[in-house]
Amino acid sequence: MSITENIIEFQDKLKDTDCQLIAVSKTHPVEAIQEAYAAGQRAFGENKVQEMAAKYPELPQDIEWHLIGHLQTNKVKYIAPFVHLIQSVDSLKLLQEIDKQGQKNNRVINCLLQFYIAEEDSKTGLSLAEAHELLRSEAFQNMQHVRISGVMGIATYTSDTAHLQREFKQLRSYFEDLRNEFFSIAPFFKEISMGMSSDYQLAVQEGSTMVRVGSAIFGNRNYPTT
Repeated sequence: MSITENIIEFQDKLKDTDCQLIAVSKTHPVEAIQEAYAAGQRAFGENKVQEMAAKYPELPQDIEWHLIGHLQTNKVKYIAPFVHLIQSVDSLKLLQEIDKQGQKNNRVINCLLQFYIAEEDSKTGLSLAEAHELLRSEAFQNMQHVRISGVMGIATYTSDTAHLQREFKQLRSYFEDLRNEFFSIAPFFKEISMGMSSDYQLAVQEGSTMVRVGSAIFGNRNYPTT
């Protein structure tokens, strides 16, 4: 199937849910994103700052760019002027830099707190205790240019449905804990980003509001050869 057909299929699958499709365009060329855009897709996810910053000026300005990969503090400045949502905030230090760059660009930058939910050492993220410590800190309380909009997690890469379901339920419980403790009167705290090409249907069943789908839309990743 073509990119256009894949976008239409996902839009149809998600139309009766409260879940938004984030088309993960990392490693794919501008032309592929243009095809998805022409099919109606507006939210795109990138892993690398350099790649997102290079694509941004080449594409329509109403695209919502989501940074979904690990973000180094020294690279925040390159995406701060235009990024729609940083999904991978995993430290107070990073959040402080985002706040600093938001102030420089006179905008509030939406962020998700990334939690560690997988049984894989390669995955990163906060524990619930660390998130509580961050949100209670004086440094966070003084920030004026970031908005915590929800949570994100990357599940274990497995075909074990019961295992994935446990991890998605865990992230949902973290979201509910933070909402009750810190964001009970904040309507913007509403996002649970979980689920990818292989497990998005289960994630939606468990309450995902954003699924990050790449290969099921664009095909295999185009990694550069050396």
